Amino acid sequence: MQLLFLRLRQAFTVFSLSFAMLITTGCEDEDHDHDHDDHTDADGFILEDESGTEIYREFKGVITGNVTLSMDDTLKLAVHFLDNEGDEIEHEDDEEEHEEGGIEVSGFDYAIANVEVEHEEDSDDHDHDHDHEEEHGAALHIIGRSPGVTGFKLQLMHDGHADYTSTNDVAVVVTL
Repeated sequence: MQLLFLRLRQAFTVFSLSFAMLITTGCEDEDHDHDHDDHTDADGFILEDESGTEIYREFKGVITGNVTLSMDDTLKLAVHFLDNEGDEIEHEDDEEEHEEGGIEVSGFDYAIANVEVEHEEDSDDHDHDHDHEEEHGAALHIIGRSPGVTGFKLQLMHDGHADYTSTNDVAVVVTL
C-alpha cells in the first residue's frame, strides 16, 4: 500500500511540475503578448513651451537645451516621448491608458522650484477647436520659487511601473 501511495505521489509531482512549466513557457508565445503591446518603448523625450518651441531634449542619454525661468514665474511645458529614431511617439487615444499611468516627476527641491504634472482634468482649456492630441498630451507646470538650481526625474508610468525613466535629472535654473 505504501508503495502505491509513493508511486501516486511521484506521478502527481511530475504532472504538477510539467503543468507549471507549460504555463510558464506558454506566455512566451506570440499569441500571448497582450500586456507587452501597451508599453511605450521610449528612448528619450522633449519639452516644448506653449509656442511649440523645443527647450529641452534628452535622447539616449544626451541632453540639449535647458529649463530656465524667473522666480515667481510659471512655465508650462508639453512632454513628448521619442522612439529609438528620435521621432515623437504618437499618442494613442486609449482612455484606459490614462487611468493606468501617466507621467510622474520626483526629486526636485520645492524651495527652488515646484514641478507639477498637469492632468487632463486639471486643464482649464477644454475648447474642442484645439488639436485633440494636444489636449490629451502630457504637460508640466514648473513654478520658480527662489533663485537656485534643482532637478527632477521624469518617468512615464504604466500599470504601476515605469515604461521610461529619464537618464539624467532635468536641471531647472531659477533666476531673479
